Amino acid sequence: ATRAARSELLLPEEPGFLEADPGEDTCTITQGDIAEAVDIASAAKHFELRLEQFGPYRLDYTRTGRHLLLGGRRGHVAALDWQTKALMCELNVLETLNDVAWLHTETMFAVAQRRWLYVYDNQGLELNCLKSFPGVLRLQFLPYHFLLATANESGFLQYLDISVGKEVAALCTRGGRLAVMAQNPATAIVHLGHSNGTVTLWSPNVKEPLVRMLCHRGAVRAAAVDPTGTYMATAGLDRKLQLWDLRTHRALGGLLLPLGASELAFSQRGLLAAACGDLVYQPAGGELSPKPYLCHRLSRPPQGLRFCPFEDVLGVGHGAGFSSLLVPGAGEANFDALENNPYRSRKQRQEWEVKALLEKIPAELITLDPGQLQRVDTATMEQKRAERVERLGFDPHAKGKFQPRRRAKGGSSTGSLLRRKRKVAHEQQRAVIRQSVEQREQQQKQSRTGPPPQRTALDRFKKQG
Repeated sequence: ATRAARSELLLPEEPGFLEADPGEDTCTITQGDIAEAVDIASAAKHFELRLEQFGPYRLDYTRTGRHLLLGGRRGHVAALDWQTKALMCELNVLETLNDVAWLHTETMFAVAQRRWLYVYDNQGLELNCLKSFPGVLRLQFLPYHFLLATANESGFLQYLDISVGKEVAALCTRGGRLAVMAQNPATAIVHLGHSNGTVTLWSPNVKEPLVRMLCHRGAVRAAAVDPTGTYMATAGLDRKLQLWDLRTHRALGGLLLPLGASELAFSQRGLLAAACGDLVYQPAGGELSPKPYLCHRLSRPPQGLRFCPFEDVLGVGHGAGFSSLLVPGAGEANFDALENNPYRSRKQRQEWEVKALLEKIPAELITLDPGQLQRVDTATMEQKRAERVERLGFDPHAKGKFQPRRRAKGGSSTGSLLRRKRKVAHEQQRAVIRQSVEQREQQQKQSRTGPPPQRTALDRFKKQG
């Protein structure tokens, strides 16, 4: 933390902001006004893709924020570098598409189709068809664990380890159709929304939910967790938008929206986007302001919301295609080039992939409180020490190390000191071994002789030899 504070002076960029004139609300500022006020490079990030034939669209950004993945309900899939508008691949899977997600790099992505789960590369070639993952509705990728979490229409939550291609866990949630799914970026816990108004928190190591929260009186429509893992926002059929503290699992506040929210998304700096006419709220100190930060109307209802990492951009997928909206102050201004570098080359990406695989966190370490992994298990330590003492026959830590006294006239040379240390150590070991051998011999002697026979009442009739 100290090193990070010192290096803040070297960070060249500052986060953006939107400041209104006196007596004016920021929600009245349109996207056209923002595009005219910013520089040419930032104005180019506001665009629309008219794709009315295959909508509505789901979307996903890579962790570097450079590449965009679009998936239409009617089977259209497109991957592109959205900043240069260079198309990487485009295909039609010829069946209903439920969700799309990038994997660890921009070379692979997963598509949840009507029947099974498919994995494609950035050229549009099918790499794998996972028939053990049927009817998937939502996808979430856990980058530090290399796990792809899937929620299907039968109520099962399944985890796939993409580094080895094996299924890690399959959990029956007993909550019906799973159409609401979010992940906690800080703890890798998966949040699922159910039709009875509850939100459950899951880990692949436990068959039952870690936490069950009653969030709404109606079904849960959307859920999102902020990047710090502190707050969770939920929206339900009761038209309420609730903000929850995940440390205490209590409600911090809520709003009653005119139409309710069908999608929610948090930005890197804490802005909350709600797909109810696309209002962008700004939680200030864990509270929702009744006045929205920005407001934008679309021609069709939104079906997918994602904030682009390290950019003040909100991507919206809807029935008429895709819209890229400018939201000042949404993204982090500076990036860690060793973690997520938007300008990395192919060689740098390959080296990062190798390091990420070597540093992969096992799925067994996913817990509700990651701080538990730093604590020492005292009972286990004492048990291991007792087992070691029993195995060796002596406690190696019971007595301090022997330090020989220094002698004059060359008697304290390095070789002499080493020989004396070994001699004392060997004598102690001999004494312990001698004691254990004597005890073993005594036990064997007792087992041979055995206890004296007990006399009974009939022994007096035996013949005397």
